[in-house]
Amino acid sequence: MTVNSTAQAEMRAGAASHETVDWHAIDWQKVHRNVRRLQARIVKAVQAGKWGKAKALQRLLTHSFSGKALAIRRVTENQGKRTPGVDGETWNTPTKKAAAIGTLRRRGYRPQPLRRTYIPKSDGKRKRPLSIPVMKDRAMQALHLLALDPIAECLADPNSYAFRRGRCQADAIEQCFNILSNKNRAEWIYEGDIATCFDRISHDWLLKNIPMDKTILRQWLKAGFIDKNVFYYATHEGVPQGGIISPVLANLALDGLETDLHQRYPKAKVNLVRFADDFLITGNSKELLEKEIAPRVEEFLKERGLKLSPEKTRITHIADGFDFLGQNIRKYKGKLLIKPSRQNVKAFLHKVRKVIKTSGMMSAGQLIAQLNPILRGWANYHQHIVSKQTFGKVGSAIFKALWQWAKRRHRNKSGRWIKKKYFQSVGQRNWVFCGEIKDQEGKTRQIHLFHIPNVPIRRHTKIKGAANPYDPAWEVYLEERLGLKMAAGLKGRRQLLFLWQEQNGLCPVCNQKITKVTGWHNHHIVWRVTGGSDKTENRVLLHPNCHRQVHSHKLEVVKPCPSPGIRKA
Repeated sequence: MTVNSTAQAEMRAGAASHETVDWHAIDWQKVHRNVRRLQARIVKAVQAGKWGKAKALQRLLTHSFSGKALAIRRVTENQGKRTPGVDGETWNTPTKKAAAIGTLRRRGYRPQPLRRTYIPKSDGKRKRPLSIPVMKDRAMQALHLLALDPIAECLADPNSYAFRRGRCQADAIEQCFNILSNKNRAEWIYEGDIATCFDRISHDWLLKNIPMDKTILRQWLKAGFIDKNVFYYATHEGVPQGGIISPVLANLALDGLETDLHQRYPKAKVNLVRFADDFLITGNSKELLEKEIAPRVEEFLKERGLKLSPEKTRITHIADGFDFLGQNIRKYKGKLLIKPSRQNVKAFLHKVRKVIKTSGMMSAGQLIAQLNPILRGWANYHQHIVSKQTFGKVGSAIFKALWQWAKRRHRNKSGRWIKKKYFQSVGQRNWVFCGEIKDQEGKTRQIHLFHIPNVPIRRHTKIKGAANPYDPAWEVYLEERLGLKMAAGLKGRRQLLFLWQEQNGLCPVCNQKITKVTGWHNHHIVWRVTGGSDKTENRVLLHPNCHRQVHSHKLEVVKPCPSPGIRKA
């Protein structure tokens, strides 16, 4: 790539400019197009083995205006956008976001220490350290992630499912079903769990093997942290839990094990399924797993500064069953069944009962509003397996807990009075826990408890192992999967589903996909204050940032029929 061609490429990619930027005037459709084009070129270069060209394209992307704008948009729209680092700053205004674009420069960049905090682990006893970078460091990580993630997808193991676009826990469980269900499949399972994975990854291995700017990576790894107002210089190992780029670094460190095992044992029914630092390996005998697979796994991890957790690592026969990702996988008389694990159900009911017991003076409607997201999330997580019987038992346990809650509230009232006040008939269902709650406009509406036994069981279709979201060759396949996923997720919310399908799943402003990750806002084409209605003819779905852009610049959104667009009012 010559100097002139590089300069021309930077112009096309939207090279960084020192001019003042109006955040809401940014053409996000062009920004996304520029970034996606460069990412697709990186994938093509890696697939052709042209690592020098891939490195040049990475540099082009991390120095582009489009890459910087998209990185800032990500860190100012995710769940941690209101959580400051050690400097106490957040980028919560368009002016701050626009000014931040010019600060994302490699020259003179020095990351600040991370702010250490602790969050409880799933067992409720131990705590997990969480290290929070300042906003600028988060944005720099997001920027370099745009250039690193396409390469990570090219190098990833086919059956690695955590922290990857378009993949989820259900894919991992479906792969378990595929490799264990038939009679001639492997019957022995090596369950592995890496001890404190994020905190122990070798810095030397990362700096030697991660395909990104080594100077920037070294500064992030050696930044140190502040815990209880004490600054700790020494960070000789590990990546911070809380960094945007950390999950991809951990995935890159663990990728390669599946390919290695397939090459070494092509006929031993050896298969690997990994979700973050939890993995399982199948084999046709216990001796193979004990004497050959286990030592090879330990050697692989040792090279990266990691080791297995002795308490959680074991070898199990499929007839005895094992727990993986909150679900129990076991063969009953030769038939493989996957159910919610007992421990998972116990922890879920404990959480629900705790919410009910600590509800204080909440009304029934307020309690339902707090419980419904918990119930819906748990049921959706387990709806792809054999869960119908468990759903019924869980629904019964929740009903008993709510009945006791109502009786404690009204000790002097009869059961008939309590039923009339809190439990009603909805459709063909009786004894539905109901209440009232005020909506955003202050109007009172009725709300009823989400009924877990009503969730249908749907078989999940696993993503193809080679699918790459940055490779144009997989675009149609992944779009079809997203459409099916959104249709299933929005079932029962007919108006939202109709609007999403009417727009072909695209935001009319930036022409990018609307997903559960990006979120959406309902926009009224004719504002309600000027007489606009709530009917679907007057509504479109927009990304949250695009919605703010429309109102800031008084843009008029055109209904996406026949094609989406936007024009000045």
